[in-house]
Amino acid sequence: MYHGGPDRAVCLYSLDLIEALQGEGHPIVPGAIGENLTIQGIDWTEVRPDARLEIGDVVLEITRSTTPCHKIAAAFAGGEFTRVSQKVHTGWSRYYARVLREGIVTVGDRVVLVPPPTLF
Repeated sequence: MYHGGPDRAVCLYSLDLIEALQGEGHPIVPGAIGENLTIQGIDWTEVRPDARLEIGDVVLEITRSTTPCHKIAAAFAGGEFTRVSQKVHTGWSRYYARVLREGIVTVGDRVVLVPPPTLF
């Protein structure tokens, strides 16, 4: 599978989930599973395709959940990298995003989740 491209420009993960995984005994740390940005302050269960994240001056649009691969196995007890598979453990996946507005992101920037519009 080809990595990258405009719809996978940024990989995101939740610090809250990393801490929960650490509580399960996994040796995961921020950045260990390939995320470009580790964020906190939002409800990760609300993150889904078409949602937007405003981080400092940057605006990202979520495109899809990621598919984990064996290259991140060292971050998990017993190499169980499927612990962050959306298909196996819904809500625990990393997400890819496209950049809608470029800018600089710094540690401590406020993260605002703008959910996708509801279709009626």
